[in-house]
Amino acid sequence: MGAQNGKDLLIKVDLTGDGQFRTMAGLRATRVSFNAEQVDVTTLESQGGWRELLAGAGVKTASISGSGVFKDDDTDERARQIFFDGETPDFQVIIPDFGTVEGPFQVASIEYAGSHNGEATYELSLASAGELQFVAVPVA
Repeated sequence: MGAQNGKDLLIKVDLTGDGQFRTMAGLRATRVSFNAEQVDVTTLESQGGWRELLAGAGVKTASISGSGVFKDDDTDERARQIFFDGETPDFQVIIPDFGTVEGPFQVASIEYAGSHNGEATYELSLASAGELQFVAVPVA
């Protein structure tokens, strides 16, 4: 994957549950993180004393964060609704020249800030809440 424009990493939310995704408007910065818990099965008999990990075990998680300015009433209101109602709707993350990740996420935190001589901003953190699907971008 070569150099990419950061604005092309998009976070989208299903506004109504019908599978139609809209970009979270006003985001200026986004971050996606994938993690897999390690399950250590090392014993005294492990080859050369090296740690052994159990393949396919452990909990997989994904987290998404973004920050930006208020711009679109529909997606701003949807983010607030998801948090206060404790919903776990489907989100889509478009990672340029890599692929698309889709699945349920919970809004783990939403923060609002503003200064006297600046715009109001928000920060959003999402935590995976179920199985995620990944579709790779086809290699040309």
